[in-house]
Amino acid sequence: MPVTDAEIEKKVIEIVAQHTDNEPESISRETSFTNDLNADSLDIVELLMEFEAQFGTKIPDDQAEKIHTVGQAIDFIKANRPQG
Repeated sequence: MPVTDAEIEKKVIEIVAQHTDNEPESISRETSFTNDLNADSLDIVELLMEFEAQFGTKIPDDQAEKIHTVGQAIDFIKANRPQG
């Protein structure tokens, strides 16, 4: 069963909240990993790896470098999720 866009957005926010010790309600599409959540490069790599595992997608390094906000991560996952 395909995952809906709303389910992807909710799950990404849950993962980010858990990894950064924030409440999901405080995270939006505009939330910056580095500026708003004080995530360092290792935190971001770990988040991207978790997204890959949860959604069955691969985030190449050249694309990962372009993901700076929660919304950018959500959009990448939506565009590159496996079709089933």
